Amino acid sequence: MMITRRSFIRKIAVSLVVFSAVFTGGRIFAQEKHSPLRLFLIGNSFSQNATRYLPQLSKEGGHELVIGRAELGGCPLQRHWTSVVANEADPKDPAGRPYNGKSLRELLSDGKWDVVTIQQYSFLSSDIASYSPYAQNLYNFIRKLQPGAEVVFHQTWAYRSDAKVFGRVSRTATDSVTAKSQREMFTLSRAAYHAMAKQLGIRIIPSGDAFQRVNDDRKWGYRPDKQFVAEKAAYPSLPAQSHSMNVGYSWDKNQKLAFDPNHASDAGCYLAGMVWYAFLYNEDPGKLAFKPEHLSDEFAGFLKETAKRVAGKQGAAK
Repeated sequence: MMITRRSFIRKIAVSLVVFSAVFTGGRIFAQEKHSPLRLFLIGNSFSQNATRYLPQLSKEGGHELVIGRAELGGCPLQRHWTSVVANEADPKDPAGRPYNGKSLRELLSDGKWDVVTIQQYSFLSSDIASYSPYAQNLYNFIRKLQPGAEVVFHQTWAYRSDAKVFGRVSRTATDSVTAKSQREMFTLSRAAYHAMAKQLGIRIIPSGDAFQRVNDDRKWGYRPDKQFVAEKAAYPSLPAQSHSMNVGYSWDKNQKLAFDPNHASDAGCYLAGMVWYAFLYNEDPGKLAFKPEHLSDEFAGFLKETAKRVAGKQGAAK
C-alpha cells in the first residue's frame, strides 16, 4: 500500500501532537477495559533477544502483556512471506506451516492484536533490495487479518565491532558484498529500515539506534580487549567485555571457546527491552528497578537513559 505525500505529512503532523495517536488511543482503551496489551512478533532470534526482559519490565510498570510469536532462527522477510504464499496455495503444505506446525494466518488470527512487528534478518538488514516486495506484502497481509493493529518495524542492531563478517550490503550474480565495519552495517541498515518504514507509513522501534549509541559512547562503548588472543585462550579465561551489547566470547559446555558477535548479550537484551517498553507504553523506563543481576547500577542507569532518549524520538516514521 503506497501512501500519498499529503497523507504522509498529515500523519507526521498528528503524531507530533500526540505520541503515536493511533496506538496511544488503543492503549487508553485497553487500560479502561483492564485488557492486556497484545503484541505479536514476526521475526527471529533477534526479536526473541529484544523481548527477553519485556515481560518483567511490563509487569513492574503495571502493564499486562500478551506476546504472540511467529519466529524462525535466521528468518528473513522473504521466508516469512513465502510461507504465507505456500499456505494460501495449500493449507496442508508443511512449507506454509513453519511455526511449530502452524501458519502465519493461524497465529495472526488468534484473537485481536494491538501491535504487530516485522523485521529483517540482521545479515540482510543493510541490503535495502532484500526488503522488497516482502515487507509490503507482509504489511498488506497483516492489515487484512488485523485491521485494527498497528504494524511496526523493529530496527535490528549491527554486529559487534570485532565481528569477522558484517551484514550484506548488496548481491552480485556471483557473490555478496558485505559491510566493512559495524558503523557501515549500522548506517546502511538504519537507512533501509527508515526508507521502508516511510514507504509503508509505519513507525520504528529503534533498538539498532540504541545499541549504536552505546557502542559509540566514549565511556561505556565496547572496545576489543587487545590483551586477549582467542587462539591462545585457556578455559575459563575471557576478554573484558562487560559493556558489550553483543554476546561475544564464551565457553560452551565442552570448554570450547565460542564467539557470537551478532546476538544481544544480557546488557543488549536489557537495553532493547527498555526501548520496547518506552515505545509501547510511552513511559520512562528509568523508573523501573528491574535489571540483570550482574549489571552495575551505573551501567544500567546509562542504558535506561539511552533507551529513553532513543525511543522518545519515535513519532511517525521519518
